[in-house]
Amino acid sequence: MSKLYGYARVSTAEQNTDRQIISLTKFGVSRENIFAEKQSGKDFKSRL
Repeated sequence: MSKLYGYARVSTAEQNTDRQIISLTKFGVSRENIFAEKQSGKDFKSRL
């Protein structure tokens, strides 16, 4: 039996992952298999 995993991400502190998590659970992903993060692209520093 295979497990489904989900990933929810937002890019600002004002946003939240609630809608993405709801959609993932409706798709059949168990809540404990959903990974979520909040990260801003403005904090990214390129090393080029």
